[in-house]
Amino acid sequence: MPTPVTRRVQKRRDVLRAAGLRPVQIWVPDTRRPGFADECRRQSRVAAAADAADRDLDAFMDAALADLDDEAEAEA
Repeated sequence: MPTPVTRRVQKRRDVLRAAGLRPVQIWVPDTRRPGFADECRRQSRVAAAADAADRDLDAFMDAALADLDDEAEAEA
């Protein structure tokens, strides 16, 4: 026989499903794991070096930002 908590959880899930939602499980990195911060720093350095080496990307991003600014001013 289901417990009151089990019934309440099932009722909430039924309401969410009726609203067109479905449950999804997401796995994320464990930030408490030893070495996590070191790996973040390593990946950040790699990304920063790639960004610094790609001047075409900088020009593209600047142009995209200018387009967004122009659109925002046109809508205002």
